[in-house]
Amino acid sequence: MKTKSFLELADVKAIAAAAEAEALKNNWAVTIAISDDAGNLLWLQRLDGAAALSSHIAPAKAHTAAMGRRESKVYEDIINGGRSAFLTAPAVQGLLEGGVPIVKDGQVIGAVGVSGVKSNEDAQIAKAGIAALGL
Repeated sequence: MKTKSFLELADVKAIAAAAEAEALKNNWAVTIAISDDAGNLLWLQRLDGAAALSSHIAPAKAHTAAMGRRESKVYEDIINGGRSAFLTAPAVQGLLEGGVPIVKDGQVIGAVGVSGVKSNEDAQIAKAGIAALGL
């Protein structure tokens, strides 16, 4: 039997603080969502000025990245590549760049989803948050 790592509250707070710092450094109003490995929401933070819709999109991106075990951009690329039938996949939302899995020892232990600016900037914020863990 394998031993599995998981996110603790201190980890989630560190990710959130680093992601927030990245967003504020760039004057980006975003929502930051952090999920566990099953896509369940652990943290939601909507910065001042972030659009209300971003509070729905960010958790969806985190959920997709956690459950799919890959960045949500992969799914955006699949759809943009012409495979629109993928839109019918069950329980999959947030099919835009900005959802990034958190990987430790080759295993996904959670994900960060960000929404509010350009998708590549959302991903930049998510990755800055994850980098705080030093994995």
